[in-house]
Amino acid sequence: MSVLEQKQQVVSDIATKLRESKSTIVVDYRGLNVAEVTELRKQLREAGVEFKVYKNSLARRATAEAELTDLDANLVGPTAIAFSVDDVIAPAKILNEFAKKHDALELKAGVIEGRVASVEEVKALAELPSREGLLSMLANVLQAPMRGLALVTKAVAEQKEEQGA
Repeated sequence: MSVLEQKQQVVSDIATKLRESKSTIVVDYRGLNVAEVTELRKQLREAGVEFKVYKNSLARRATAEAELTDLDANLVGPTAIAFSVDDVIAPAKILNEFAKKHDALELKAGVIEGRVASVEEVKALAELPSREGLLSMLANVLQAPMRGLALVTKAVAEQKEEQGA
């Protein structure tokens, strides 16, 4: 395979990942040492997030192919991209927490469900509870009316028992 064909394949792969990912986060990793990058990769891998470094020129061609050219302004300098196919919140949460502990890691932008997102939007996404946390909150909200109805029914039953006794 020629070099040109290899580059075209990489561009095609990046474009496919940009289209298929629920969440994509672009970061500047300049200043992180090998141990820190390894730790970050491990955390992301455990969450099912793919983390790769690409040449910016190839990434820009991929954004054009995926119709996400608004992302091009952030593809400058050392850039790594985290792709998540399953979880929208996981990459933002992990990268944001890691950036808080390691000043060298800088969030640049993201693509959330096909829409380019600013750093502020990525950080806001990172502050949301996990999927499990959101489901737990939903379950509590759905149970509240039933719990209230059960308490009222029990109180009415006890009141009728007292009146009948």
